[in-house]
Amino acid sequence: MYIRFITGENDDHSNQEAGVFQAAYQLLRHSSIPEYEYARLRELLDWFNANLEKPIRFTTSKPPYYRKQNRAISWFKDTATAHIAKLGEIMIILDSHDIHTEMIQTDRPGYIVYEDPHQVVAEPFSDFTP
Repeated sequence: MYIRFITGENDDHSNQEAGVFQAAYQLLRHSSIPEYEYARLRELLDWFNANLEKPIRFTTSKPPYYRKQNRAISWFKDTATAHIAKLGEIMIILDSHDIHTEMIQTDRPGYIVYEDPHQVVAEPFSDFTP
């Protein structure tokens, strides 16, 4: 099972719903949130930077990747329990600022273009519906 946390906003690159990381970084940059929430959100995002690999590929196309449209989206493996718990904390902060979040699940994330122990990045199948 693969799990994704979304906001309901559309992402221009993948044409799928944007993930909570995008919303969290946007909240840090463009909002005046209380210092304690800012500090906690920054701490959580720093944890992910230290504990989650950065995918090297977002397309099924051959190199050079930078010339290709990046349609792939990231999914957590259901075994990434520590990551999922930390994301739950991020979602609470986003929800408290009226940023809609939700968790979706699938057994078929699409054509996997990157994988590590905690996540996959996949280009959705044409019939993808969460």
